[in-house]
Amino acid sequence: MSKKDAIDAVAEHAEITKEKAGVALDALITYIEKTLKKGDEVSLPPLGKFKITKRKARTGRNPSTGAEIKIPASNVPKFQPSKTLKDTVNKR
Repeated sequence: MSKKDAIDAVAEHAEITKEKAGVALDALITYIEKTLKKGDEVSLPPLGKFKITKRKARTGRNPSTGAEIKIPASNVPKFQPSKTLKDTVNKR
């Protein structure tokens, strides 16, 4: 699903214009980004949690040359699906 598809779906289900749905989706994305940047979690109970995990610095290899490279420590955004979402996806 693309962002355009998501906007179309929100507009249809919420019975609002595509422009308003686009603004709402952009606002949600911006909120999630700002909250994660501060180091906080975003919990959307029916879907799951967005959170930041810390990745340690490590040594890797350049796949084309095989040379060792140092990969710096970083913060990585993660999504953890809720049990409700997992159960919904796995219903048969």
